[in-house]
Parts: sequence; C-alpha cells; structure tokens
Amino acid sequence: MKFEFSTARRIVFGAGAAEQIPALVAGYGSRAFVVAGSKTDRLQGLLDAIASRGVALTIFNVAGEPTTETAKAAVTAAREAKADLVLAVGGGSVLDVGKVAAAMLQNGGDLFDYLEIVGKGRPLREPAAALLAVPTTAGTGAEVTYNAVLGVPDRQVKVSVRSPLMLPRQAIVDPLLTHSMPPELTAGTGLDALTQLIEAFVSNKANPLTDGVCREGMRRAARSLRPAFEDGANAQAREDMSLASLFGGIALANAKLGAVHGFAGPLGGMTSASHGVICGRLLPFVMQANVQALQDLAADSGENSDATATLARFDEIGRILTGKDTANASDGVAWVGELCLALGLPGLRKHGLSTVDFPLVVERARKASSMQGNPVKLSDEALTAILTRAIG
Repeated sequence: MKFEFSTARRIVFGAGAAEQIPALVAGYGSRAFVVAGSKTDRLQGLLDAIASRGVALTIFNVAGEPTTETAKAAVTAAREAKADLVLAVGGGSVLDVGKVAAAMLQNGGDLFDYLEIVGKGRPLREPAAALLAVPTTAGTGAEVTYNAVLGVPDRQVKVSVRSPLMLPRQAIVDPLLTHSMPPELTAGTGLDALTQLIEAFVSNKANPLTDGVCREGMRRAARSLRPAFEDGANAQAREDMSLASLFGGIALANAKLGAVHGFAGPLGGMTSASHGVICGRLLPFVMQANVQALQDLAADSGENSDATATLARFDEIGRILTGKDTANASDGVAWVGELCLALGLPGLRKHGLSTVDFPLVVERARKASSMQGNPVKLSDEALTAILTRAIG
C-alpha cells in the first residue's frame, strides 16, 4: 500500500479558538489581506484587535460563490496592497478566494496560467503566502484543502486551481462562528460535508488515514446534522458538524471523491443551485447506483473481488449512519434519502436544470477529476438515471 497525506501546517480547533487570530496574524506579517463575506460588521471586533497589533488591513469582500473574475480582482487588490499574509474568514467561497490570493502573491503571471480546464493548468512554482483560514460554515473543509473552486460563467462550468503549495499555514476552526448559520445553509453545507466523508471512504484512493477521519466524521454528521438544522444554538451539534466538515476536507485532500462531486462541477456552472444542495440531491441516488453496479460486478467476480470489499464499506456506512449493527448498504441509502427529505431540499429542476441538459452534464461529469475516484465506473445510462431522479 502506498499513499501520501497532506493537510494545513497547524489546525486549531475548539470553541473560542478565534480569540487566537489577532496574535497569529501579527506573527506572520504587517500587511494583511483580509478576505471576508459580503458583510463584515460582525468581524469588526476581530479586525480592530488585529489592527491594534500594528497590522495594516486591506479588506476584500466575496458575495456568493466566486468566479474567476472575483478571484482576479482579489489577486489585483492583494498585490496592490503589497500584502505579506492573507486572512480568510468565511464560508468555502471566501476561503477559496483567500487561497488563490495567497498563491498568486508568490507566483507571477495571470490566474488563467494556473487554472485547470479553461486555463493553461501550469503548476505553481512557489509556496503560497501565509494563509490563515477561518471557516464560519461547516461543510467544505476548505481550511485544510489545497484547491480553490471558481465559476466560469461564460463557459457554464466550475474549475480549480490546485496545488499542495496552497495549503493554509493555519486552520482555525471555532464552532461558535457557525451558530449564526440559518437552517437552509446548515442543511446544504452539512450535506456537503457528509457527501465528502462518504465518497472519500469508498473512493478508489482511500487509505487507512482517511478511513479513520471518515468513520469519525460520518458518526458525528449522522447524529448532529439534523439537530443542527432544527436548532442552530445546539452547541454539541455545531461542534460535531464543524469536526465533520474539517474531517471531510482532510479526507478529500488525500483521497479522491466520486460521482456526486463529478456531477457537482458541471451542475454548479449550469444551474443556480448551491454546491451543498447539488450534493444532497445527488447523494442517495449515486450511492444506490454505485451499490447496484458493485453488486453486479461482485456476482461476476466472486467473494474476494475488489467490488465485494467496497460493498462491505457501503454496508459499514449503513451501520454508521443508522446506528444499527444489522444495517447494510441499502439501509444507508434509505437513511440518506430520508435525511434529505427532512431537510427540505428542492429538486434541481427548481434551480434551472432541464432534461435537455442531461447529455452535456453527463459528458462533462465523466471528464471531471472527482469522477475518476468513484469506486466503480458508471455507464452513461446510469449517470442519466441519477439525474432523472435528482431533478425532482
């Protein structure tokens, strides 16, 4: 067995961890480029505390899911500010823009020199500037990943800048920062975290290190996603979901994902649905399609096949999610389906997906890097059937 493992240089987790941010920022430089969401009023106390330590601040706001234009504007602003560190405080979109800004501060040229698919895809040469990543949502785990996802509206696709040199220096995860998330956002981000944990656990690049964090992350998400959705002030549920998100980010950075995320890139560029909603709508149907395809393979190749071993992992997922020792893969699929109904996810048709889009979605999804990690190759017919069920 061979594998590699990468994560942020340092992870600080726990209620109140955000109190360490001013001292940490001051330890990395004197000109901070701060990437935040559209509203920074709640960050004013933090910003004042950082400024009081003699650190000059340049604020950049990210509204909604970022595009290449957003990222290019951030890079320009960071370079003009001559920033020597980046502080990103917000959801996955904010953290991704922060990663791009930090990378481009140390690597010359244009953003499209490094973008996959729509750009030249060149590798970064220099480590990114110091990045402190502070998530305020619990879903993407972007504080411990080394890619940044950006929308390209004119191409109706989402693409990545990707390099181990983009890993944050510090990931500061404070569950208290997630308590203000509304139910809809809690549902979408939580389902993203759960999807990442499940897909990494059954991916063809899973390894013993990622297996451990996936098992623990799935347990916590299974017991706490719905309680966090129903009561945002539930501190234990919020802590569990922050850990599930962190573990999902660690897992996806070190084991590939699967068909849900293979679909998510194209669908994110072609519809108005958030990444989390896309994941939630697809997850039970992708799980079911994978289980069926693996059962077919196992029937042909015998008890000692890779397909049989992966089916055993799906059975384990069923036991973890349901909390029942006798549960199997089908029980896990049913549990996920029931959870998505309880969280009130709309069908993708409401976000602009049409059946006429299916051939293009399937074509693009099949080429996605995440699809290459799916535990079994799904036919075009199977992929189309997944979309048919997810459209609603």
